[in-house]
Amino acid sequence: MTEHDAMELARRCARTLFERDPASNALGMRLLSVAPGAARLGMSVRADMLQGHGTCHGGLIFTLADSAFAIACNSHDRATVALGCSIEYIAPAQLGDTLTADCHEQNRGGRTGHYAVRVENQQGRLIALLQGKSYQVHGPVLTQETSHE
Repeated sequence: MTEHDAMELARRCARTLFERDPASNALGMRLLSVAPGAARLGMSVRADMLQGHGTCHGGLIFTLADSAFAIACNSHDRATVALGCSIEYIAPAQLGDTLTADCHEQNRGGRTGHYAVRVENQQGRLIALLQGKSYQVHGPVLTQETSHE
């Protein structure tokens, strides 16, 4: 497969998966870019995303990072799910911040892969780091049905 073909496949997989993701869409996430094994998503912090201390709820930061991870690990048209993730919160995200989650494949072999996600605000301030491990299930992304094993 040529580099151009791999990029086009990654774009098609990302669009398809993102369209089938009502949770990410409900949070106002935006698909900013995709490449084989990589994805960049954005999300603006709204008032309904704040927790009791007045900053963005950590679960929503995790969701943004996890969504970027999902797009990146499915960019090869192999249906893939998270096997595990860990996140480190570095700094709080504030109301009105525009967060960006950049995910990059670190390693992929057999049915597993390892991914790193960096979440930053609009000023480039590091908000969180997520490490994810993926597991390839059966079938492609582009013709995957909504049921799971």
